[in-house]
Amino acid sequence: MQRIMVIGGSGSGKSTLARKIGAITGLPVIHVDRMYWKAGWVLRDAAETRSLVIAAAQRGEWVFDGNNSSTFHQRADRAHAIVFLNLPTWLRSFGIVWLTVASYGLSRPDMAEDCPERFDYGFMKWVLGYRKNGGRTRALELLDTYAFKRDIFHLRSRREVNAFLGVLQDRFQRDYA
Repeated sequence: MQRIMVIGGSGSGKSTLARKIGAITGLPVIHVDRMYWKAGWVLRDAAETRSLVIAAAQRGEWVFDGNNSSTFHQRADRAHAIVFLNLPTWLRSFGIVWLTVASYGLSRPDMAEDCPERFDYGFMKWVLGYRKNGGRTRALELLDTYAFKRDIFHLRSRREVNAFLGVLQDRFQRDYA
């Protein structure tokens, strides 16, 4: 398994899971948010973001963290596995609040430089609407499309995420040690 795609709603823990997968597998981690934003929370042009994401997906090895559904299929075509964090809204909302408090004023490693964490009401509203605004539907459609072509991991709780990491750890210790 040389390319693993991690998707899910904001606050689901995509970046954290991607870093943990990278630590277990030794694969480099790529964060879509670093391609989506420029320094100072300046939104990159959609065509430029798409181009950057597709170019990064052409690399030989990766754990790719992030949604950017316009590039789902280009990344999934190259992925060996797709991990979907389909966590409840209340848990994702708690994740956003926790991340905002813990990192307030700091730029996270999965974000572009000079994008300090802040509270954004509009973003929180979008997070709360993930199941209704089409984000979840697009992810589920992706899983359906690739169900018999890729290893699919549809994780619905923190317990399932931890179990997945345990199995991955065991597999890599056994097969690649």
